[in-house]
Amino acid sequence: MAAVLPRRNRSDRHDDAPDTSAAFSRLSTLGHGPEHDAVREAVITQWLPLSQRLAARYRNRGADIEDLYQVAAMGLVKAVDRYEEERGPFAPYAIPTITGELKRHFRDSLWSVHVPRRVQELRNKVRIARSDLQTEQPGEPGEPGEPGEPSIADLATRTGLAEDDVRNGLGAIDSFTSLSLDAESTSDNTDITGGMSLVDGLGVADPGFDAVVDREAAKPALRALPERESKILYMRFFEDKTQSQIGAELGMSQMHVSRLLASTCARVRRQALAERSHAA
Repeated sequence: MAAVLPRRNRSDRHDDAPDTSAAFSRLSTLGHGPEHDAVREAVITQWLPLSQRLAARYRNRGADIEDLYQVAAMGLVKAVDRYEEERGPFAPYAIPTITGELKRHFRDSLWSVHVPRRVQELRNKVRIARSDLQTEQPGEPGEPGEPGEPSIADLATRTGLAEDDVRNGLGAIDSFTSLSLDAESTSDNTDITGGMSLVDGLGVADPGFDAVVDREAAKPALRALPERESKILYMRFFEDKTQSQIGAELGMSQMHVSRLLASTCARVRRQALAERSHAA
């Protein structure tokens, strides 16, 4: 049965923070077992309202609120398990732990395109400033009720950022979520792209490029071949003659032609691979 923990009667900014000092003291004396688990569960339950309040600060940022509650709860569990009384009160330790877990969730789980942390911070500053300015500015003529879009200069003034940083922040806003490849193309040239999906505009790998690379890598090895081996390769692969025909023309057995072809091709291949490795 979970222990019932007393709550502080206080009206500060963490008025939903329970007084769990006695419970933490008891946890430090208990080994793993049913009693330890019951006290730990009670502590976590008492602090859940605070973790949910911290999670609610991140609503309307593209994440489901229930997911944020879960992430905050995981941060709370980590804080409870790692807390030591020598650190001081639990709340100043738990709040950064929970907040860090929420920020990590946004950074690692929600961005469709990876961007550096600095750009993510620029995005947050620009997003807040743009929202504030859109609220303050009147609607554009002919568009009643719609807020005006602030300029780059307006956003730079509001955020204290350079205009290039503002542009990076605006670009990161679009990187938070990605379009499906089945989405319709947004190109301005509707005569060409009208009705086309994004996947229709994707290119494909041209296998001819690999052939060009292989051919260029093989050229030095082919030039270095003795005249006889070079002629055998030419007759076999460019004149499409059989090994018997080559042997009859050069005065050697079909078996000897076969051995020469195999050894020559192996030599060219080794040198071509070495050439590609060196070039890379």
